Amino acid sequence: MNRPVKHSLTLSGHRTSVSLEDEFWKAFREIAAERGQPINALAAEIDRERGLEMGLASAIRLFVLRDYQRKLSGG
Repeated sequence: MNRPVKHSLTLSGHRTSVSLEDEFWKAFREIAAERGQPINALAAEIDRERGLEMGLASAIRLFVLRDYQRKLSGG
């Protein structure tokens, strides 16, 4: 797995960046495409749902993991 790379996002009109490994970024983009959502919209959704104790990059990684787990379990 590669080192995290900064990726730019726009959340509610504000630019921000998250550091994600290429594998997570690619999976995140694929999930957004499957849902028919722009990546910024999906990131904003995750941002709204995460707690203050969790960073956005960690929340995205967990979102990707849970999506893959759901697919594996047939859900």
